[in-house]
Amino acid sequence: MARLGPLVPLVPLVRLGLLLCLLPGVRGYSSGMVAPACSNMAPSHTGSPETGPSPFYVTSSNTTYQDGDTITVQLQSTGATPFKGFLLQAREVGGETPLGSFTVAGGAAQTLSCGLKSPNSAVSHTSSSDKNLISATWTAAVSENPKDIEFRATFVESYSRFWVSVRSPILIYSGASPNITPTAEVTTASISSGSSTPSTLSISSAGCGRTKVCFSEPLNCDPAVDTGCHFMSASVSGLKAEAEAEAHFELKGRGPGYVSFGFSQDQKMGNDDIYICGLDARGLVRVQHAYSTGRQKPKTLDLGNVSRVLGSLQDGVISCSFTSINPISTQEGQTGFDAPYYLLFAYGSSTDGEIGYHSGRFSSSEKLTISEYKQVGTAGSPRSIRAHGALMLIAWMTTASLGMMVARYLKGLAKSHSPFGKAVWFLAHVSLMSLTVILTLIAFIVIFSYVRGWSGGAHPVLGCLVTILAIIQPLGALFRCGPDHHMRYVFNWLHMLNALVMKVLAVAAIFTGLLMFDRSEDQALVKVMGGFVGWEAALYLSYELYSRCRQPGFDIDGPKAQTLPLSLLVVFFLGNLAFLVTLLVGISER
Repeated sequence: MARLGPLVPLVPLVRLGLLLCLLPGVRGYSSGMVAPACSNMAPSHTGSPETGPSPFYVTSSNTTYQDGDTITVQLQSTGATPFKGFLLQAREVGGETPLGSFTVAGGAAQTLSCGLKSPNSAVSHTSSSDKNLISATWTAAVSENPKDIEFRATFVESYSRFWVSVRSPILIYSGASPNITPTAEVTTASISSGSSTPSTLSISSAGCGRTKVCFSEPLNCDPAVDTGCHFMSASVSGLKAEAEAEAHFELKGRGPGYVSFGFSQDQKMGNDDIYICGLDARGLVRVQHAYSTGRQKPKTLDLGNVSRVLGSLQDGVISCSFTSINPISTQEGQTGFDAPYYLLFAYGSSTDGEIGYHSGRFSSSEKLTISEYKQVGTAGSPRSIRAHGALMLIAWMTTASLGMMVARYLKGLAKSHSPFGKAVWFLAHVSLMSLTVILTLIAFIVIFSYVRGWSGGAHPVLGCLVTILAIIQPLGALFRCGPDHHMRYVFNWLHMLNALVMKVLAVAAIFTGLLMFDRSEDQALVKVMGGFVGWEAALYLSYELYSRCRQPGFDIDGPKAQTLPLSLLVVFFLGNLAFLVTLLVGISER
């Protein structure tokens, strides 16, 4: 041991030397000089790259290019998690050779040369500081055999957590002129993470109420796991420096052609600033900016200062995200991101990129400022809509049905009594049908007073037809010929036919109205209405069977003969009342 004494002071130096030798392996390439990774784009870290969806993505300002074009490429985080390191290249789709050249501005990024023949063909970090957004400009090289390309990036969140070769939307070589206007179109297959396997745009409820405003139906649903969730979120940055303020929006929901959201001063459509995420004629997801002027089709606006656009379509669910510095414009003029608005959400079908009338819509329960992060639910249906629905249900599920039953099957009811010189069945029929017409007219006035215009879809058309026929029915009865007139049978047939058409149209109108009103995933109110139709059909069939199966010579006007029809009428009324109350309760809760 004594012989080792002189070497003891050297031990700290040896340890320091070993630490310095191991340090590059521990820290990786924090300076960004990652030329050895040019080929496979994998950092020299221990462990394997992540295989799940990347929280970081790559976008480009163009979807097509030609030789010599300059294109802005951005690396961005989808949420609050930053990345520390990165490597960016452009490659042919399916190829492994870096293409073109990059230029960068600022101290957070630098260019690299991946080979002697590929100067400035990659971009990397200059330090391990946190980053949420990196921009670079790529210039396409002249090629004798141009092909479609994509940008690929490796993102390093920490030493043991990184994603390799995250791909951008594909850029198609189309021969288009340079300086193409930034577009908002991508396909599902153009978003992937570390491989060529297609994946959807990652949108979730993570951060709701903390780092972003969230508005959804149902309340608090997570679009990442619930395909029935209609979801919109917004996060604002740079608000203190108004010229630099920008909002990042996310939008996701099931829709046959588009999903959209808007800013409004009230909870109605009209004078609203709208963004639409929908399918164009080629089936690509496209973001549009529009302004709603009422019940007419929204006016399409220039997309304006919108960037970092991503979108996807999978299994009928449309997703998109983008960043905007456009001012919010409503009827009261242009205002900032810190002003309160109602949020509107609508979805529907489209034809060759032209959106149709929405098949579903809802609004926020309160005005809110998107710069103050919170979660907000949807407002219940306006009282005018609920009142309209309740009146129509009462009219066509009870009074109209009972009036028709009495006229067809109970003409022998209390035949010995003639109040006011009229048969009991006739007075009951006239009273019930008159009440039906009055309720229908009130419901018609209530809804048109609320809407103040015409809305698209089958429901208003059916409702108007029912209202018109309901007015014609009593007017025709006032001018009918006498019971003994030789043409009386013409009135009887027309009166019966009009009643039948009214009933069928009214049931169709109720179904289409409930489909618009009930936004729940199971459509419970629609199913209840289906049960009612089956119940009513069964009772009508029972009456018909009873009427046709009576023995010859049976006294149809005798008191015993009216017992079963009257009993069936009571059962019919109680059953209809049960279905009616169920629907009225459902309407009141929505």
